[in-house]
Order: sequence, then C-alpha cells, then structure tokens
Amino acid sequence: MATTAIIALALLELLVIARVLLRPHRDPASRVAWILLIAAAPAVGILAYLFVGETSIGRRRAARLREIERSLPPFTETEDSVRPEVPELYTRLFAVGKSISGFEPGGGNTARLLEDSNATIDSMVADIDAAKEHVHLLFYIWLPDNNGCKIVEALKRATGRGVVCRAMADGLGSRDMIGSAHWKAMKEAGVRLAVALQIGNPLLRLLRGRIDLRNHRKIVVIDGRITYCGSQNCADPEFRVKAKFAPWVDAVMRFEGPIARQNQHLFVTDWMENADEDIRELLRGPVTAHEPGVPAQVFGTGPTVRFSAMPEMFISLLFGARRDVVISTPYYVPDESLQHALCAAAYRGVDTTIVFPARNDSWIVRAASRSYYADLLKAGVKIHEYVEGLLHTKSFTVDGEITLIGSANMDRRSFELNYENSILFCGAKLTADVRERQWTYIASSNSVTLEQVESWPVARRLWNNAIAMLGPIL
Repeated sequence: MATTAIIALALLELLVIARVLLRPHRDPASRVAWILLIAAAPAVGILAYLFVGETSIGRRRAARLREIERSLPPFTETEDSVRPEVPELYTRLFAVGKSISGFEPGGGNTARLLEDSNATIDSMVADIDAAKEHVHLLFYIWLPDNNGCKIVEALKRATGRGVVCRAMADGLGSRDMIGSAHWKAMKEAGVRLAVALQIGNPLLRLLRGRIDLRNHRKIVVIDGRITYCGSQNCADPEFRVKAKFAPWVDAVMRFEGPIARQNQHLFVTDWMENADEDIRELLRGPVTAHEPGVPAQVFGTGPTVRFSAMPEMFISLLFGARRDVVISTPYYVPDESLQHALCAAAYRGVDTTIVFPARNDSWIVRAASRSYYADLLKAGVKIHEYVEGLLHTKSFTVDGEITLIGSANMDRRSFELNYENSILFCGAKLTADVRERQWTYIASSNSVTLEQVESWPVARRLWNNAIAMLGPIL
C-alpha cells in the first residue's frame, strides 16, 4: 500500500509539474519557483498550486464576461466629436492604452485633483446630491465608517428623489459593509446593489476559481458625464481596519466630459457580469464635451484582460520619458522587465524618482520591495520613503506633461490577479498639479541612500531577498 501511495504521489507531482510547464503567460522565474516548491514539498506545493497557482476566475465566469464585452456597443458609436490634441511624441503611449481596452484618447474633458480623502468624499456626495439620472459606484473597500456612511446616505437621498443608483463592492474587500445594516438599508431604500466576485461558500468557490482574484477598481460615474479615478477606497483616511498604519494618503481626480463614458463602459461590464441587469443602453447617446479640454483615456486590466497589460503601460511610460519621471506606489514587487526599465531610465539620464511608504501594511511587500533598492539606487533612481502615514497613492508623471492615475500598484496582484482601472491624460497644467502633490509626498519622506542599504545587517538583506524570491508565486 505504501509503495502504491508513493507511486501515485509521484505521478501526481509529475502531472502538476507538467501543468506548470504548459500554462501560458508564465514567466520562467515563476515556473522555476513553482517547480522547486512542488519538488521540495510535494503535498504542500501541489495543494498551493491547485489553489493559488493559476489566475482563473472560473471558465463559466470568464465566458460570461467575454459574452458581455462582445455585446456592448463599440465605443466608436458613442465617441464625442471633439478630437484630442495629443502631441505626436505621446501618441504611441495612448496606442498602448487602446490596445488594452479599445478606447481612443478622447478630447473635451476637464479635470481637477481633489485636495485629500475627506474632500474627495465630500465632492462625491455633492455630485450624488446633484445627480438627475443615475449614479454608479464601484469600490474594492467600502467601510461602514464616517465617509462610507456619507456615501450610503447620499445614495439613499438620490434614490428617494427618483435617481437610479447602482452600487457595487468587492465581496472580500467590502465584506464589512456588505454584512452591515447599512447595506440592507440601501437595498430597502431602492438602491440597486451588487457584490463583485462574490465568494459564497469558500470551498466551493475554490473549485470554480481562485478566491483571491479581486475587483480592486474604484469607479464613480454620475449621469454619464462626471467620473472619478484614483487610489481611494470608500473609507475614512484613518482606515480603522488597519488603523496602526493611518492615515492612508490617497489622490483622486474628478473628470467631466466624454472620458466619463469610457469609465462607464468598465462599470457596465462589471455590473452586467455581477448583477445580471442589462444596462448597455447607457453606453449610447451624446456626451457633453468641454473645449478645448484635456486628452484622456481609460483602460481596465485584470485576469481576463490581455496578460501583462498593466506592466506594459508602466514600461512604455518609462521608455517614453525624456527628462524626468516621478512615481508613487505603496506596493512594489515588480517583474524583471519593469525593474530593468526603471534602471534603464535612470541610466540614460532621465531624472527618476519613486516614493514608497516607510511603513507598509504588508510585511511581505515591505521586505520584497526593499530587496530591489540596491539595484535601483546603483542605477541612479532616487528613492524616498513617506513617513506621515501609509502613502496609498498610485501616480506616475512623465516630463511634466503625461500622467497616469488609478487603482493599480506595481506588484503582481495588480499585474495579474486584480481588476484595475486607470486614466492616462496629457496636459501640462493638470500634470503640474499631480507633480506638486508628489513633491509634498517627497517633502514628508526620508531619502534612502545606497550607503544606507549596503549597511543593512546581513540577516535583513537575506530576509528581504528570500521573500522577494517568492514574488513569482505570491
């Protein structure tokens, strides 16, 4: 019996290793990491791979998403007549964005960077209170705290005066709100609710697809003409679920114009998949534009979108930079191509600066990200660590003219596992506003030097590098 069990385990081990080798879109480092884990600890490695080794949300769900996307009206049917004035130098960057979600950069948009997290919620509430037709919200984390309840009450008020309100929250990230009396009260008030990537029975959910593939998007669309995009969840900056890292520091932009239709497109796709309500007609009809406006483009990424789309955009921005790049991100666990692109930008003389939080809510990310510091610093990248809370802003400015803002981090979760939304826009004035915010982060940061990193104890460097080795399978 023992011999039979050993032979069966060995065959299963070979079958799983063969699956690792045959899976598409897996980089060599990831294959090696999984094969080593399976070979060293077969039982643990096989179970780990079956549960978290593949980025599948389930065949049925993936097929439904593809069917919904095919059924939506092509964006060309609803594009506004205002043509964007994109400098030729940046047209190829927008071409990368188009290759992801199919949206052309649209002109006729106005935008402003909101002051802080509380000001963002107050602005959303004001726009909901002024809504005439519909309000659409999607958040990864929606907490039943002060700011979260402000949005709840605004939705109830809007529904009471006849505005159609649809609100969606991720089944894992917003479980506190979904299980609260506030969620029930919204439903009773007439707010149409949906849970994105609902977990249900965890064991059955694991059989259908990975439980940790999440909808990390933050989308607000009001009357099809106003939209918000940035890093902020629907919560207080004190973020009581992880209060010891507070305040959480975010940046959000409010856009008005045709760009709202593109964000609406992402929302409609997610809503129809999770709520089973056909609202595709909201993607037709005229859109108000503002002359001359800011050229802007939405793109959404995720496990059912083209593999490696998000890192490709980051890398394209780095290779497109001529003078300077400033980045802020809370989570940095890059693939090799992104790490090399950052170093290459600095090596060719681009003034390259990146800001991380000094204290991270993920000890794994904190250790892994610091394993990359030495190579970045040797290349000439300037690293700063923000000390006045958890810097959660995901921002990327290039040459004082191009900005990328959204929900995506520079880690594997955002590259492969989470649904994310971003807006790329071109404009010196707006980019200057974002750049000014980035400099306030730097002013509240400690500069990290190569001498400091090289003086870290051997045990600390061993720990950081060992955790980073797990990056391909985390």
